[in-house]
Amino acid sequence: MSALEIRDVRKNYGSVETLKGIDIALENGEFLVLLGSSGCGKSTLLNIIAGLAEATSGDVLIGGRSVLGVHPKNRDIAMVFQSYALYPNLTVSRNIGFGLEMRKVPAAERDKAVRETAKLLQIENLLDRKPGQLSGGQRQRVAIGRALVRKPQVFLFDEPLSNLDAKLRLEMRTELKRLHEMLRTTVVYVTHDQIEAMTLATRIAVMRDGRIEQLGTPEEIYNHPATLYVAGFVGAPSMNMLEAVVEDGKLAIVGTDVRLALPARYADTAREGASVVAGIRPEALRLSPGGAELSLPVEIDVVELTGPEQVTTARIGAQKLTATLPPQARVAKGQPCAFVFDAAALRLFDPATGKAF
Repeated sequence: MSALEIRDVRKNYGSVETLKGIDIALENGEFLVLLGSSGCGKSTLLNIIAGLAEATSGDVLIGGRSVLGVHPKNRDIAMVFQSYALYPNLTVSRNIGFGLEMRKVPAAERDKAVRETAKLLQIENLLDRKPGQLSGGQRQRVAIGRALVRKPQVFLFDEPLSNLDAKLRLEMRTELKRLHEMLRTTVVYVTHDQIEAMTLATRIAVMRDGRIEQLGTPEEIYNHPATLYVAGFVGAPSMNMLEAVVEDGKLAIVGTDVRLALPARYADTAREGASVVAGIRPEALRLSPGGAELSLPVEIDVVELTGPEQVTTARIGAQKLTATLPPQARVAKGQPCAFVFDAAALRLFDPATGKAF
């Protein structure tokens, strides 16, 4: 039995269709990240799971039971919002245990659960403070603790780290990963941050315009993107996209004399004369003296040293190419050079449909 199942969920606001048929099934202990840009429908879907919005059609099942029409408090879920939503007049201890208090859980049992949760989140020393005396990271831990203490069947997170600075986001990502590996509770997590998605998820659903573009593990999403949108959205810097045409069993890069050997795995799908988009991740490119079978002669435009790598933007004809090179690589603006890559790193897409070959 799936811990959470979403069956053909659709949501309309008048004539505007926000969700266009979402199907997902999660097993116990999975960490699903709904990833997408603003307006793609990810928060709407989360609110439907939570019971804060009603689906126009379709069904949502938690533990094999349909929860459509069931009040949020009876769905056996707990939600952590982007805003901490803490009660400023209550101590940390009472904020964490407030849900249990409302359910008339005996004080001794409630106190034990609160202390166990605080220990798990490493905030035992903060239990007597009020939210105004806490940092942003500490407040977020309290908000997570309030969800954890209930031991629900499904946790829902709506961009919980977006209010934190970069260092705190990194710390809280690590904390969430540790907690999930320890508790193995089913999680649905909404974010537009691909780094959060890649580091936290067991599976990622990349959403676009109310649909799921691709559902898979972080490795599948990154290494085998199903569409041009996924390839461009996931990855920083994003995947290079070169316009090309299949000619005489080779890839002819548009606007150049460059001809690349067509990998054998595409021999039956990328037909002669077909226009294609050749996708190559920036980290797959490396400097070469030239002459290799899969070599791209370029001219360097911009070099940015980030510390652990040099993000190098170059031109091949009129097209742009980005490579992440080692910091010691000797490249400079205006310098002609060549990038080489392995055939396994090449992905081909149909520019008309946007789908991978």
